Amino acid sequence: MTARRIVFVIFDGLQPIDLVGPHEVFSQAGLLSPDGEYQCQVAAPAAGPVRAPSGLLVHAAHSVSDLDPAGIDTIVVAGGVGVDAACGDRALVEWLAAAGRSARRVTSVCTGVFLLVAAGLAEGRRVTCHWSRAGQLAAKYPGVTVDADPIFIRDGWIWTSAGVTAGMDLALALVEDDLGAQVARDVARYLVLYLRRPGSQSQFSVPLWSAQPSTDPIRAAVSAVHAHPGARLGITDLAAHAKLSPRHLQRRFAAEMGTPPASYVKQVRIESARRALTEGDDPVDAIARRCGFGTAETLRRVFQRRLGVAPSEYRDRFRLTPLKETP
Repeated sequence: MTARRIVFVIFDGLQPIDLVGPHEVFSQAGLLSPDGEYQCQVAAPAAGPVRAPSGLLVHAAHSVSDLDPAGIDTIVVAGGVGVDAACGDRALVEWLAAAGRSARRVTSVCTGVFLLVAAGLAEGRRVTCHWSRAGQLAAKYPGVTVDADPIFIRDGWIWTSAGVTAGMDLALALVEDDLGAQVARDVARYLVLYLRRPGSQSQFSVPLWSAQPSTDPIRAAVSAVHAHPGARLGITDLAAHAKLSPRHLQRRFAAEMGTPPASYVKQVRIESARRALTEGDDPVDAIARRCGFGTAETLRRVFQRRLGVAPSEYRDRFRLTPLKETP
């Protein structure tokens, strides 16, 4: 079969993992699937060394001006602190505009979306990027709808992702779009990714959207939630763990953790259910009870509202399976 041509666009000041992570996903897909041949090309405003802020040098084998836009299957635009300067490179933006109009898919990782918008490719689209730059993106480009929560978004032929490792989730989703869910799961397993996360998953998982407890009482309450998410975890129960009055716990928990106790408990329970669905074979109703939802129907409603899929569909789509042994 004809190889799918993937062009990675980079620039001085790139975030290296925005390139290397997705590049490895496509490379492994080619090794693990007979239908997964990808031709990966790395291009920059000028061919040669491209410097990351850390000092790491990445080699761009091609100048964008030397690449024929015809026949490009997918464009992947990396992000990084150098994206603002890249947006001012007229030749780069014009090439991206022309190539993007003929490519089957145009994608960005992290702040690479700024280049997509500068090239006129994302006007009227719903996009995402690293949460730290979402406000700036929305203010600068009112013609796009910026959603800072999901780890990646597909809007037509435009795909955008959050920052850093989210680029690998985006690439896995592109592989799934090409080759199916099983190949994407096998690639994730081979690359020792904990989970091929769905695009609807929030950038703000528990370790990110909450602070760490700074005092022993709140630390005790948080530990109780993580140890037994299916236990009784109302404000009175958590107050008993913290050895505080319910009113005092409510105030201190929100101050230290950045979210009320009830919201924290709900998020931990959702993440516990997600892990249980992807890591084991327990029935959905058993998972619902163990993770504090009571019934499978309650769990289903929460998943539909938060993730846009039913628990059983989440398991089918995102469960990792062992790789077949090589003969």
